[in-house]
Amino acid sequence: MDPLSPGLYIVATPIGNLGDLSPRAADVLARADLLAVEDTRVTAGLLRHLGVKRPMTPYHDHNADTVRPGLVARLATESVALVSDAGTPLISDPGYKLVRDARAAGYLVVTIPGPCAAVAALTLAGLPTDRFLFLGFLPAKAHAREAAIAEVAGVRATLVLYESGPRLAACLAALAAGLGDREAAVTREISKRFEEAVTGTLTTLAERYADAPPKGEIVIVVAPPGDPAPASPDDADAALTEALTRLPASKAAGEVAKRLGVDRKALYARAMEMKG
Repeated sequence: MDPLSPGLYIVATPIGNLGDLSPRAADVLARADLLAVEDTRVTAGLLRHLGVKRPMTPYHDHNADTVRPGLVARLATESVALVSDAGTPLISDPGYKLVRDARAAGYLVVTIPGPCAAVAALTLAGLPTDRFLFLGFLPAKAHAREAAIAEVAGVRATLVLYESGPRLAACLAALAAGLGDREAAVTREISKRFEEAVTGTLTTLAERYADAPPKGEIVIVVAPPGDPAPASPDDADAALTEALTRLPASKAAGEVAKRLGVDRKALYARAMEMKG
């Protein structure tokens, strides 16, 4: 078996069904000089499935800063495959710093794409997919979680986030309080035997799971906000009044029209009335 060229190989692994491991990923795992893994026990199971044995070293949140320099040094002469417990490395884990340092040192960096729970959940949810924002895990403490939700409340995109079963109902209730009662989906056990996507409003989903926390890996997908209410005449007048302190009438009308979605010609006429 020919050795791989020295460098860093980012290998996506199955999130449930082992049949989702690509032939290319299997080939890299079988030939890499070293596997940098989130949990050696989990990756050992995958290697047993492949019928191969490879050297492994732990690389995770708790040891990344101390282990990373040594891994980067080894890239000069060895092929290192970066593997998370499931899915695509760097998605909600510390791998990006290893990629950054490897690239800065001039070493080869290759990605072997494959399963990703966030993207898989998005395909199951039946919500808009043209723009989406991945949030990872929200903070566990209520105040910090509320602040994180408020930060994205106005983002006009579908939201995708990870959550655990015991925290699911509280997270859904916090999302409803901070975002309004949007349509959403709770997906879990993706690619496994009991895969499911339960859809409904955030409030109904929070009620569903309040007394029955589900097991398994969970991804929440939340619809983008609806179209904003049209600006009132008072809103337009207030915005025009402020804009006219900085701009001539034509530019003030253009700025406010763009911001509030109001007809520019009508705003210009109103601006001239104000000036007169």
